[in-house]
Amino acid sequence: MERTRFRELVREALASLPPGLLARVRNVEILVERRPTAHDRKQAGLEGGGTLLGLYHGVPLPDRGENYNLVPPDTISIYQEPIESICANEADVREQVRTTVLHELGHYFGIDDERLHELGMG
Repeated sequence: MERTRFRELVREALASLPPGLLARVRNVEILVERRPTAHDRKQAGLEGGGTLLGLYHGVPLPDRGENYNLVPPDTISIYQEPIESICANEADVREQVRTTVLHELGHYFGIDDERLHELGMG
């Protein structure tokens, strides 16, 4: 899939979120990257294998104290090649991109992987 089309699917995923939820997301940049780096895989605990579709880099909202200011934006990386590798067609990619965006935003809101899996956003 062309990079521009994949970015459109990420924008669609964001646009599909409830406005009240999006209004609570501040100081976060969403990046589309081809694949995770070795550092990203290490940070996610996937040094030995596994597929990494996205990664939240930052301080989760509940952990931000009163001294949280003048910091660079958190980032959410969405990895195109791993997502495409597990999808059969564009409809699958669209669904997986949305799930991945929701999953990483969940981390921004302080939700851990176990709970995200329980919510169907694993």
